Amino acid sequence: MMKNYLKSLLVLLLVNFAATKIVAQNSPFNCVEEAYLFQNNDVYSQNLASGNAVLDGINITPANINGVGYNSVDGYIWGSLKSPANTLVRIGANYQVDTYTVANAPFSYVGDVHPNGTYYLKSGGDGFYKVDLDPASPTYLTNIGTGTLSRSINCHDWAFNAADNMLYTVEKGTNLLCKIDPATGVVQEIGIVPILSGLNYTYGAVYFDVDGNFYVSANQTGTVYIVRQVQNLGIGSIISSNLFAYGPSSSSNDGARCPTAPVPQEDCTNGVDDDGDGLVDCDDPSCSGVAVCPVFSATSSGNDGGLESNNRLSQQISYRNFSRVKNNYKFSSLTARRVVKPQNYAARSSNMTLWDFIPMDVLENAQAVESSPSDLVDITNAVDVVSVDYVRDGASIGTLLALQTESSVYEHTKHICDRFTGAELLSVSNMEINENIFLKSVVKKPDGSQEFVASFSARLLPDNNFSVESHWNLDKFTQDSGFYNFQIWASTIDDLYKLAEEVLRLVEVQKPITSYNTSEAPPVFVRKVEYNQGEVHLDIVNIFSNVSTTLEGYKRNTETGSEEFVSQQIELNEYLNHVTFDAGALYDFGFRLSNQYDMTPDDVFVSDGTWGLDYSSQPYVSNFNVSQNATNFDPDVYGVERNFAIETSSNQDISVYRSLTPKFSGVDLSSHDAISFNAKGTGKLKVMLVKESIEAWENQMYTIVDLTENSQNFIINKNDFVNANEINDVKMIFFTLVAESNQTVNKTLEVTDVLFRSSATAGVEEEQLVNNKVTVSPNPMASSASFSFNSDTKSVYNFEVYDLFGKRVFKQSFEGVAGRNSYSFNKRNLSSGMYFFSIQSSNKQMKGKFLIK
Repeated sequence: MMKNYLKSLLVLLLVNFAATKIVAQNSPFNCVEEAYLFQNNDVYSQNLASGNAVLDGINITPANINGVGYNSVDGYIWGSLKSPANTLVRIGANYQVDTYTVANAPFSYVGDVHPNGTYYLKSGGDGFYKVDLDPASPTYLTNIGTGTLSRSINCHDWAFNAADNMLYTVEKGTNLLCKIDPATGVVQEIGIVPILSGLNYTYGAVYFDVDGNFYVSANQTGTVYIVRQVQNLGIGSIISSNLFAYGPSSSSNDGARCPTAPVPQEDCTNGVDDDGDGLVDCDDPSCSGVAVCPVFSATSSGNDGGLESNNRLSQQISYRNFSRVKNNYKFSSLTARRVVKPQNYAARSSNMTLWDFIPMDVLENAQAVESSPSDLVDITNAVDVVSVDYVRDGASIGTLLALQTESSVYEHTKHICDRFTGAELLSVSNMEINENIFLKSVVKKPDGSQEFVASFSARLLPDNNFSVESHWNLDKFTQDSGFYNFQIWASTIDDLYKLAEEVLRLVEVQKPITSYNTSEAPPVFVRKVEYNQGEVHLDIVNIFSNVSTTLEGYKRNTETGSEEFVSQQIELNEYLNHVTFDAGALYDFGFRLSNQYDMTPDDVFVSDGTWGLDYSSQPYVSNFNVSQNATNFDPDVYGVERNFAIETSSNQDISVYRSLTPKFSGVDLSSHDAISFNAKGTGKLKVMLVKESIEAWENQMYTIVDLTENSQNFIINKNDFVNANEINDVKMIFFTLVAESNQTVNKTLEVTDVLFRSSATAGVEEEQLVNNKVTVSPNPMASSASFSFNSDTKSVYNFEVYDLFGKRVFKQSFEGVAGRNSYSFNKRNLSSGMYFFSIQSSNKQMKGKFLIK
């Protein structure tokens, strides 16, 4: 399936590259920075710094190619052809292939070309032979001898280091770095490569750069490792090794590269993307464990997983998150149930459940604890859910979330959820299990730690066998069918691979897997998405030189509004593109980013925090409406977008909440020590700020204000709250109409323009005349300001504005109340400058001045 997918794509890719990559027929590669990754008879051009590989040549020969090497003498790549026998191929920059029959040159999986043009091919456990590839030599294209290694090596590729003209390889299983003298066949076991210790991968593609750095690619995961300056190492030397990049996987891998070409390296401390892979410092895998970059980070618990908002689920998800906050629910792996490996582990069950697919004793020294988020069953299409966290030294190092569905695949995807909650998608590629590709991604969480993620689903077929599916897009899964769904994440790519491999083995134990249906990773994807004040900010990764993309989706302006279709064309010319999309004010927006080659698109969801009804209030509210703010917020405040209004008939408290983030996480508002809002309605209004650091609901900050039928502006300093505290981690704002008796009462509430500001008086100029004080906020004003004062009686007031020449430019009457009053004034078309105001009733007059920016 993958081959057919790529074949149909190649013509389009070649059209795209034709304008920038014009070469003569069968011209040499010469010494370029790219590495060339051969998989069967296809060729990928791979950027070692990023790991990204672009299919450049497909089916370039009828039979498979292996043992490839770059010939520094003629600038071509040479390889061994599986059939016909004794056939070598010379490959040019346009993937034109010339074939040559060379006597006594059997097919070989291991090969490379010495800088002098001698082709070394490994013929068996300890044998090798040599072919002359120097066009100026009298023995050109002949077998010029054989040799014997001092010991047999189980390896799948080797490469010449131009720094010392020695061959190097890594042995499968032992992970020994071996140095081979091509003249004598003597093998030196330098030592186990530290970064590979304990792994059992096949290293089918290896390369060198001009500095003698050795690059080793693992077939199963596509991970590229670096062993630094191997020419300086002797037996027993300290070996410097590390991760380098995450590339494509394959069961048949071989690599070739000019050994004197440089490979860009990342400086892990300068805040610059030095190697051009779009990753800076610690985000780059080559910086793992280097300088201040951590080598280990704990993964999130399965108890928190399984959801992202979408148009159908947004209110249910908000309800779930709200319930957890209100009930102070927190999962702890320290007190969670320990899962013990059952005696019938990995045995076929007559009554198959999700527990039959849970890996045990796969991750070394890890303890399994149950973290099942049972509340998913109530609000998603899952009928059963099991989650296990794998814990080592008190920290989770991996998680499996398993869910059973009956009529469709599980509708949550972790790569959407993570970006929705503020994470970054650093890379997307594939890994190979059971000779089938599965998608893997690397996610950077908001706290800076990283997770490696994979997901797939098993569908029970009518013949009682399993079909396994793995796709980036939910609409690619088989419709109208139930699934066993598996979402896996771990702190390392190797632990991810072990868990995924074991899950598939356990699936096979229960029922045979007779088919796989999988998709490729998206070549264009959104690394990060943020919404702020009507703008959606996107960081988009594009592995092509330039590509046209289409953004299409549906947005809602408010929680209670209808969907609106949105479409926009975006041209991408860089590897990492920063795009700002003017979406207008919105609540949520789900969209698909397609590319001009019809390759796998990316699906993204972005949302603001949510206005919602407390679940206990819902039966008593006859109308709940959310509307957009009429005015824009000044840059020096923290604005809470959208307003709400409710109508209710009840004898109990009625509450509306607003989460400040989509996932109900805390926001640091310590630079804003007051909350301001306009409100009108019936009775008393309780205002509560819910902090992440306060556990007991009764200990949260709150205050109570009196409502009137006219809108008032309320400015409440943090110190005026009961249980006053710092507002450095506010998760929610709670507005509650307080029940004042057991009688059923009809009430209304409207709250607008909620914001946090520096203080109740900062930047405010106060004027006091006739023993009355008017507070103007903000002053200077940008678009609007509130004029607040106290009154002893209910009166009708005239509000008038005069310019510097004494000309009245505005007048309006309003009804004041006994107590605190606030009049909101919009500047309309008035120009910047100083103005005078007058607020007067039949027995009072208050005057002052204010500025318009």
